[in-house]
This record gives sequence, structure tokens and C-alpha cells, in this order.
Amino acid sequence: MACAVDPSSNNKNSLLMLPERVKKISRIPASWWAYAWSIGREDQRRAIHALKVGTALTLVSLLYILEPLFKGVGKNAMWAVMTVVVVLEFTAGATICKGLNRGFGTVIAASLAFIIELVAVRSGKVFRGFFVASSVFLIGFAATYLRFFPSIKKNYDYGVVIFLLTFNLITVSSFRQENILPLARDRLSTIAIGCAICLFMSLFVLPNWSGEDLHSCTVRKFEGLARSVEGCVNEYFRDQEKHDNILDKQTSRASIHTGYREVLDSKSSDESLAHYASWEPRHSMQCYSYPWQKYVKLGSVLRHFAYTVAALHGCLESEIQTPTSVRSLFRTPCTRVAREVTKVLQELADSIRNHHRCAPDVLCDHLHEALQDLNSAIRSQPRLFLASKHGSANSHMLMELNSSKHAASRTALPSFKTDTASILERKNTKADQPSERSERSTLGRTLSKIAITSLEFSEALPFAAFASLLVEMVVRLELVIEEVKELERAANFKEFTRHDHLTIDIACKEEKRNNDGVRLGSHTVSPAAE
Repeated sequence: MACAVDPSSNNKNSLLMLPERVKKISRIPASWWAYAWSIGREDQRRAIHALKVGTALTLVSLLYILEPLFKGVGKNAMWAVMTVVVVLEFTAGATICKGLNRGFGTVIAASLAFIIELVAVRSGKVFRGFFVASSVFLIGFAATYLRFFPSIKKNYDYGVVIFLLTFNLITVSSFRQENILPLARDRLSTIAIGCAICLFMSLFVLPNWSGEDLHSCTVRKFEGLARSVEGCVNEYFRDQEKHDNILDKQTSRASIHTGYREVLDSKSSDESLAHYASWEPRHSMQCYSYPWQKYVKLGSVLRHFAYTVAALHGCLESEIQTPTSVRSLFRTPCTRVAREVTKVLQELADSIRNHHRCAPDVLCDHLHEALQDLNSAIRSQPRLFLASKHGSANSHMLMELNSSKHAASRTALPSFKTDTASILERKNTKADQPSERSERSTLGRTLSKIAITSLEFSEALPFAAFASLLVEMVVRLELVIEEVKELERAANFKEFTRHDHLTIDIACKEEKRNNDGVRLGSHTVSPAAE
């Protein structure tokens, strides 16, 4: 018999769980506040931009609050509020782009609507409605079709939208209103007031420049790639026998992923920042048109370099790994190559940050020497990579053994025979058994030798992929250096001086020390890589 559930016990359980639910709900505002605080700490300019938008909306709302201003503008003050909400962006370039697009789009739309209204009034009452409707259709079709043009879509898409909106509002509303000139004038004045407030807040109150963001973002890409390359090699040659903390290992690998992932995901942000930077006032007095598109092209080359770093990181996550004993044979040359690549990336980052040209010998002989050392180390272990004649001899031997086995299988196919023939065959097979056993033992020893060599090759194969990616990285680094030099020439960076090179080198040497206080080279190498 089923026992009945006591309703009083359920009520007691619900009452006991109520304080826990109240605590969870009370923690929600605190968690939201902590999350909002973390967003502001990542970039303090976000909070400043929010204060600027609030101040701009307060200023434009005075058109409604103050009676003299409201009498002069009227209900059209709402257009000023809409302009501030839509136009005021995070960077000055984006605000200028949207403000000018909105201003010119409104002026052109109002002028065209006024001309069409003059023609429609003179055409008579019968054809006025038809003329207005056909004008709206033709202008709407032409403006929408223009938005598909690549140059229009890239630079003036927002202006075309505002033109289409303003033209239709003025043209359609003029059909029921006799004089549209005051309406167009009031809307133009309120939009001009909103644009003026937006431009003032963006250009003169703690401005955020798109060009500076693009410049600093490019520097961060070089630094992130340098950290990823150095972290990949150090993690690859880390001593697996040491029981490291799992959290530290996950943190190091996450930092590697973050370094190159930022470069791979930067295509859209680079293009938008370069576009908005072209609208900003000229920063440098040395060149009339700053080459922002060169930054976009450099970002594309860096993404190709980051693909190699991502593949290098994939070697760490591979299920098939080279044993630590084999890796230790090539630790020194691989670590040296990574250290030289990291050094070049850091020097390029410093040269772009300080707007001076990089050293002519930035791709120094040390990197080529490191590649030669890696090549020599690989050649010194021929058995691992089947680079000797034994590998080819083993492969030929294996092919001959396979062919002999196939021939024996073909001759040993069963066939229909008489009883006497089968008896004679059994006698012959018994006589031939000792010779077959000796052949099988010889075949087994040969196959075991080939299997041992193949096993050594399979163990070294993951490292061969790792080493080839290091060499590919050096080749792509040369393309990055060429693109950086093109940017320096186009932007008229300061000429390179030995004093700049010494300053950078000394700063790197002073900053990079290990825990014991012993000074390392210009770039840090973990103890596992030494």
C-alpha cells in the first residue's frame, strides 16, 4: 500500500529552502555590478564615453526643457535628440563619418524635396499626387540601388539612408501642408545642433582616435604573437616528468591561444578602424594622407603568420606526441630559433610603437645561424627521419618480401587432386618443413628490424611537423618585415639610429630576469627550454 505524503513536511522543506533562494536573488545585483566594473576596468575609455553621451543628451534635452529654446525650435527638437543618439560614437572618426553623412544627406534631401514641391505645385491639383508618388518611387529606387555600389556602401551608406528617410518625410508631409520651407528649416537646424554637440564632445572632450586605436592594436598583435611563439616552444619542450600544476599548464596554454587568436579575429576591426581613421584630421605634418590602409595590409600578412603559430600550437594538442627523450635532442636549436623570432617581433613592435624605422639588420644572422643549427641537429639523427641508406634498403627489402609472400600464396592455392597425389604432397611437405621454419625465422628477424626503424620514424614524425612549422615561420617573418618597412616608408617614420636600438636592447635586458635575479638574454627562456 502506497504511503501518503505529508503536506506539512513539504511546506517545511519549502520554508527551509526560501532563505537560500533569497540569498541567490540578493547576489544577482552584486554579480551584475562586479561584471560592469570589470568591463570598465578593461578599458576606462568606455566609462568616459558613457559620461560623454549622457552629457550630450542632457545638453540637447534643454531644447525641450528651456521655454525660450522650445518656442524657437518647437516639436522638431526631437530630431536633435535622435541625432545625438545615432551619431555620437566611441571614436572621433566614427562620429565625424556619421555626422557628416547625416548632415549632407539631410541637406541634399531637403533641397531635392523643395524643388519637387515647387514643380508639383505648378503642375496643378490633378497631377500633384501622381507626381509626388512617382518622385518618391524613382528617388527611392535610385537611392537604394546606389547602396549596392561598393564605394557608396563603404563610405556613404548611412548618408544615403538618411537622405532617403528625410526626403520621404518632407515630400509626403508636404502634400497636406502648403508651405514646407519652415518644416525643412526647423529640421535642418535641429539636426545641425545635434551634430554640433556630437562633434564637440568627440573632438574636444577626451577624444578617442580611431587611428591611435589601429596603431596600438597593431603593436599588440606583434607582442601577442611573440608571446605565443615563445610559449609554444617552451611548452613543447617542458619536462613531462615533472608534475606541474594543471592550472598553471592550462593558464600558459590559454595565454598562447589568446596571443594569436586576437590576430586571427582582427580583420573586421582593422578595416573599420582604418575607414574611420581616414575621416579624422591629419595627425602627422610629414605626410598629407596617412597610409591607414597599409595597417590593414600589414594585418593581413600578420594573420598568415598567425596561421603558422596556430598550427604550432596544434602540435601541443596533438594526440600523437614525440617522446621526451627524442625532443630533448633538439631542444637547444628549436629554442634558439623561437628566441630569435620572438626578438624580431618585439623589435618590430617597438619600432611601430615609437614611430621610428626598424634596424636594417632586424633579420640578423643569428636567426639564420639558429636555422643552420636546427638543420645540423636533424641531420645528426638519420635513423629518426629515415635519411640514411638503411631506410631505403629496408623499404626495398620489405617490398621484395611482400612480393615473395604473394607469389607463395599464389602457388599454394588449393586444387582438386586424387588421393595418391595428396598422399605424395603430404610426404613432400613433411620433408620441407625444416627449411620453411628456417625461412620463417629469417623473415621474422628482418621484419622486426624494419618494424623497429618504422617505430622510430613514427615517434619522430610529430616533431618533424613541429620543426617544419618553425622553418615556415621564419619564411613568413621575412614577409612581415617587408610589409613593416613599406608602412614605415609610407608613413614617414623617423630614421633609425643606433641610440634607439641600444635603448630597446638595454630595456629588454633589464626587464627580463629569472626568479634568482640572474639576467637572461634579450628574451626570457623557461628553465625547461634551457
